[in-house]
Amino acid sequence: MGQPTHAHNWWRSAVIYQVYVRSFADGDGDGTGDLAGVRAKLPYLAELGVDALWFNPWYLSPMKDGGYDVADYRVIDPAFGTLAEAEKLIAEAKELGIRTLVDIVPNHVSDQHPWFRAALAQGPERELFHFRPGRGEHGELPPNDWPSQFAGSAEPVWTRLPDGTWYLHLFTPEQPDLNWAHPAVRQEHEEILRFWFERGVAGVRIDSAALLAKDPDLPDFVEGRDPHPYVDRDELHDIYRSWRTVADAYDGIFVGEVWLPDTERFARYLRPDELHTAFNFSFLSCPWDAGRLRTSIDETLAEHAPVGAPATWVLCNHDVTRTVTRYGRADSGFDFATKAFGTPTDLALGTRRARAGALLSLALPGAVYLYQGEELGLPEAEIPRDRIQDPMHFRSGGTDPGRDGCRVPLPWTADAPYAGFGGEPWLPQPSGWSAYAADLQAADPGSMLSLYRAALTIRPEFGDGPLTWLPTPEGVLAFARAGQEGRLLCVVNLADAPADLPAHSRLLLGSGPLDPQGRLPKDTAVWLRG
Repeated sequence: MGQPTHAHNWWRSAVIYQVYVRSFADGDGDGTGDLAGVRAKLPYLAELGVDALWFNPWYLSPMKDGGYDVADYRVIDPAFGTLAEAEKLIAEAKELGIRTLVDIVPNHVSDQHPWFRAALAQGPERELFHFRPGRGEHGELPPNDWPSQFAGSAEPVWTRLPDGTWYLHLFTPEQPDLNWAHPAVRQEHEEILRFWFERGVAGVRIDSAALLAKDPDLPDFVEGRDPHPYVDRDELHDIYRSWRTVADAYDGIFVGEVWLPDTERFARYLRPDELHTAFNFSFLSCPWDAGRLRTSIDETLAEHAPVGAPATWVLCNHDVTRTVTRYGRADSGFDFATKAFGTPTDLALGTRRARAGALLSLALPGAVYLYQGEELGLPEAEIPRDRIQDPMHFRSGGTDPGRDGCRVPLPWTADAPYAGFGGEPWLPQPSGWSAYAADLQAADPGSMLSLYRAALTIRPEFGDGPLTWLPTPEGVLAFARAGQEGRLLCVVNLADAPADLPAHSRLLLGSGPLDPQGRLPKDTAVWLRG
């Protein structure tokens, strides 16, 4: 059951479950997940124990980039349902103690958005985008040489129109970038925020939060130039201060998708008058290595401390390789540039590590984001090449498998067609997918689902205090936290040999059994009462 809806600063330690609607549950049998499917599964989510749901874009969209090409922020895409259904979903979740976060994509819109269609018709809306003449003798060259934001893509970020002008799109041509220097763009987005806060959402996730502002001169890209022409520009902070004023009026919160290597600049987005939280991509991309994980944890906590913001812990999401698969590979980190077809994976190893990683992440101070199916231990699926839909695959020239492998529709009922998802899924489910079904796992005390349910029941006992590292042998991570009912310990063994447990009064939960001598096996984690 989620925390009470009146809990103060709930977001500082919340467990937030990411719902990729298209692949969650299909209520009407057409093969696409929808709001009816989510509403039917709300009791499951309440029993899991999450505090909030974050929905990937559910707005009207041509779906050229999985819904991140938005045509209208005030309309639910008919494939998912209606605005009235969304309002019911928000209200019904709240009755179960579960809040709702929606996804806003401020960097760009769909090329089917009314503004862009008017711009193509030579309307004044052109000022709301980045239209420029080309270079070269006949304007045949793009206005600048900026690289695409899709990893591995060599395609230009400019598209030429029949009238000879070019428009900017850091992502696909169907996603024209907005001109955030124009006051109408800022006003529209603040009104969109109010629209959703008025409908009861508790917060907003901001897509590509560091990309909105562009150098007005749109100069060529120079590696190392400061300020960057379109990443992490100072103008962004004024935008988010204005947004914070809107959110505060509704007691709403923001979480930003901010990919920045500079920890000091990252922390600027989390100042008290800007965003509440931001995703922690260092932890998400970290390999299964004790030293690397401890460094990531220490650096994350250190960069958040000066601004008093809580950290967030994420193991996977709708863009990255699923944890079970990633942790079962020789390279257990994550990098978009290294994704490839046919990478060897030991799923048994990956599952052991994912179970241990779950207890590690859930014991850390701050908020945790779970991606749908993570609680079922789903692996990354290999999608047949002729069924891939992700534009990242096509823009890489077919070398990148894309992100569809982590977006395969969920298995709910083992003996039902399509594992109980609904109609024939929009992405194919691998053979054996029903073995991961939620109904089987709910009846198995040793399943991944049972582990997550138990962990989320115990997790509030960790409280919201800091962690203290404990002395351990090399390859073992152990820390203590001052819990609500005494000290709690988390121990994770990443070494090759079993490890002795520190002094404790009780074993609360383990990702796997101890060995016959009571030691912690390799790739296993436990929670202990001190």
